Amino acid sequence: MKILFVTSEALPYYKSGGLADVSRALPDALLAAGHDVRIIMPLYGVVRSLLDDLKDGPTLDVPWPTGPVQTRLLSHRAGTGATAVLVEQPALFEAGSPYEGASGEPLEVGRRFAFFCRAVVRYASEWRPDVIHLNDWTTGFVPVFSLVDGLDVATVFSIHNLAYQGNFSPVLLEQAGVPWDLYRTENGVEFLHTASFLKAGLSLSDRLLTVSPSYAEEIQTPEYGAGLDGLLRFRRRVLDGILNGIDTAVWDPARDDDIASRYTAGTLDGKDTNRNALLKECGLDGFGPVFAMVGRMVYQKGIDIAAAALPVLLEGGARFVILGDGDPAYVRLLLRSSHASPDRVSVFTRFDEALAHRIYAGADYFLMPSRYEPCGLGQMIAQRYGTPPVARRTGGLIDTVTERKTGFLFDEPTPDALVGAVRRASAIWRVKGWNALRRRCMLLDRSWARSAEQYEAVYLAAQGIGRA
Repeated sequence: MKILFVTSEALPYYKSGGLADVSRALPDALLAAGHDVRIIMPLYGVVRSLLDDLKDGPTLDVPWPTGPVQTRLLSHRAGTGATAVLVEQPALFEAGSPYEGASGEPLEVGRRFAFFCRAVVRYASEWRPDVIHLNDWTTGFVPVFSLVDGLDVATVFSIHNLAYQGNFSPVLLEQAGVPWDLYRTENGVEFLHTASFLKAGLSLSDRLLTVSPSYAEEIQTPEYGAGLDGLLRFRRRVLDGILNGIDTAVWDPARDDDIASRYTAGTLDGKDTNRNALLKECGLDGFGPVFAMVGRMVYQKGIDIAAAALPVLLEGGARFVILGDGDPAYVRLLLRSSHASPDRVSVFTRFDEALAHRIYAGADYFLMPSRYEPCGLGQMIAQRYGTPPVARRTGGLIDTVTERKTGFLFDEPTPDALVGAVRRASAIWRVKGWNALRRRCMLLDRSWARSAEQYEAVYLAAQGIGRA
């Protein structure tokens, strides 16, 4: 198949979250399976500054209310992976951060991604893919402009996080050239009196996907549906959940150059070497099990739950290494704990890929007290490194962690529930069953090849060929 993978971010170009990892690993897995895959995303200013080997491509006349806009496409191939097509329009894409813009005007971001979606449709009309795979709200107007421009190509829309919706004033429609009859129709873009990119993608795409089976079920409920649960229940026959994979070449303790000592499931002594190196780097005393957190410090991730539980957990002997950035209030909360107990809590408030590798390799357990988790990559990476997760029973964490076999789960998003799970985990630290638990985690198949086969079936179903 010819597959056009549409995204607002992808490695190695731009990353703000797990979408960038997926947008590299899945296209590469599909390419390895024999498909013709191209990634298409905006050319942000920060991307241009990182690359010196961009290749010129065609120039498109992208339809726009003010008249056709000449838009150059550039291409880049990272190693042997899928080729990326980068949409160049400096006035729209190179000012400010991708999701905030430069002016602070919300409609600036709306126009940016509306134009990107129109450019994608224009490119697809030339390249003629068999299927267009859309990812999150920034791509939601592709099926809208497909209707406007008469492009008849199957579309698959992946929900990576339903909470991010791309809702803008309806004024955007006129500015972007979307007919008003697509606003209030049954399958239109209107959502709570806004023009919603996400609603458009969910309403108009041929097939819908989420990044784990459990999250596909959860988002059909009022608790997790973010106001769109009714629409998702209505479209449940075309909604599937496919568990994300991880890049098993990047995340491999047997070949990792960033860790102190390489190891496998059969050579766990190497993991102990990494633990000692991490303790030294972080200034921790190491007298108790080391729990790690790596990721964004935001409400979704349950950072406040972990912070509230810390005093009790520290009294019980646990030690903590935390890496990430995000909400300044959560950052300050964790830094206070670190300053109060520097030999028991170490906090790094930055993005540091190499340090993340060392933490996954050196920690004893990995903490994920998420309020909701569409899939989660951290717990799967941790398992790959023999670091059992302690996670809340939600979304993709349900699908990847089995109590006492490949980690530990708790139900309620409360400090008490988290403390209970940490105590269960700590009870087997360095006693009978400890190494067996770590080995089971390391031997799990988390490769993208497994997931790619399921995506192939959905792509065929979107084209009316077979069933997903």
